Amino acid sequence: MLGALPALSDPRVLVGATTGDDAAVFRIADDRALVSTVDFFTPIVDDPWAFGAIAAANAVSDIYAMGATPLFALGLVAFPRDKLDSGLLERIVAGGAAKLAEAGVPVVGGHSIDDAEPKFGYAVTGEVHPDRAVTHAGARPGDALYLTKPLCSGLVATAVKRGLCPPDVEAAAVAVMAHLNRQAGAAMVAAGASAATDVTGYGLIGHLRNLRVGAELRLSAVPVLDGVRDLAADDLFPGGTRRNHAAVREEVDWGGLPEADQLLLCDAQTSGGLLVAIAPERAAAFVAGMAGAPYAAVRIGEVCDGPVRVRP
Repeated sequence: MLGALPALSDPRVLVGATTGDDAAVFRIADDRALVSTVDFFTPIVDDPWAFGAIAAANAVSDIYAMGATPLFALGLVAFPRDKLDSGLLERIVAGGAAKLAEAGVPVVGGHSIDDAEPKFGYAVTGEVHPDRAVTHAGARPGDALYLTKPLCSGLVATAVKRGLCPPDVEAAAVAVMAHLNRQAGAAMVAAGASAATDVTGYGLIGHLRNLRVGAELRLSAVPVLDGVRDLAADDLFPGGTRRNHAAVREEVDWGGLPEADQLLLCDAQTSGGLLVAIAPERAAAFVAGMAGAPYAAVRIGEVCDGPVRVRP
């Protein structure tokens, strides 16, 4: 789809569609640039308030991943007209607005359509100094790789849809997905991260590939939600996870890992954590900046030359 867009030569466009970054960056002054993103999806949990909060945290995450400060948001709603009197849409919108209020981001408007399948999300605009945006470029061999939230919300969402998810596992996943990446974004900027992205639909391996570097990952270091290995054993991986795995399977040195472990690293996330590449001498400052966060910044590997390699 992006290949159908015309080539851009506008010098004000600092980050556009061609680099696959998390948001666009558009210079409006020598010391100011706007950062813009949009994201929406179908319900992944049953509770409408939680769905709205997760959609909001997911949308604003792209701004944090670019090292920017979010300014305002516009809501995007698709909802069946004949269900408007159910109160569900009000709960979805209220959950999203509350989460963005937590982030200090006003919802200034939006757009809605009549659709049999509900969808919800936001277009979010932020701001960053043109020289300080954190992009996918910049990671170098020797950089440490950190992840700021546990994986496998995709597994949980599929289990929820099939009525097979233990309530405590679902609650833990909702808390992870609804958690803002605000502190992680601020910590990586203050520490001087080389590159970053947020881990969403392409899974950890897919988003690592977006950084356009090789890496060595330690499976044992990668945080996953408690209980998801039982869901994996029941083969509850979503279709998106399997497509992710098929896309990268031949490019990764898996080190003999079982397919279930490979799929965990490709699990399609919603509102995942930040994947941050940072020079080793700056890593302690990043970890310190994450102090007090409910999810620690975990070192999962290092940037290196060559392909992505995964070890136990």
